[in-house]
Amino acid sequence: MLSTPAGATSGSDATGPLADVDTASLAASALALLDTAPVVTSPADAAWTFDAPAVKAVKAKAEVKADPTPTRSALRAASRSVSRVADDNGNDDNGGSSSAHNNPIPQSVSGNKVLEIAARYVGVPYVYGGSTPSGFDCSGFVDYVYAQLGVDLPRSSGGIRSALKVVSRADAKPGDIIWTPGHVAIYAGGNQQIDAPRPGKTIQFRAIWQSSPVFLRVG
Repeated sequence: MLSTPAGATSGSDATGPLADVDTASLAASALALLDTAPVVTSPADAAWTFDAPAVKAVKAKAEVKADPTPTRSALRAASRSVSRVADDNGNDDNGGSSSAHNNPIPQSVSGNKVLEIAARYVGVPYVYGGSTPSGFDCSGFVDYVYAQLGVDLPRSSGGIRSALKVVSRADAKPGDIIWTPGHVAIYAGGNQQIDAPRPGKTIQFRAIWQSSPVFLRVG
């Protein structure tokens, strides 16, 4: 504790120097207090321990709510799946049934040179611009079949239409050519034809699906 100089009163405006303070005596009294304080000691190898409760982590299950409204991508995927199923059942691009898979070869093939040659290539894939047994497009197939009989046809479906004679459906014979805009096939009798349909398909005997086919005859 410090004391004010003698004669100084509280509230005085005196600015004179303070009296000397005996710091040695203050230190001595502090040391005396320390000497009387209790002493706490611990071994040098003391170890601190505490009990902790066991904690087990459990993964919370996320709640999944079904969305009653299908997304656009889901609808598109479903549409593509339906299209593939329909396609595998023989439906063509024009809405008709091609019945291309596992079709028996028509009886009209027997003894018909055109159809006997055409039937050799059942299962050959459609290839755009193809004109060999490794792959045909529609006119390439018809042209290739007739070439083996010594008949030289135009390479395009439009050229074939212009070069050949039109016959009625009632007068058409197996081996004649069926023409529709952009497509040609070989008539197999009855309601059957053989052709190279389109990409992803193969040469097959199938039903005539064209709504207004034009029948053409060679020679």
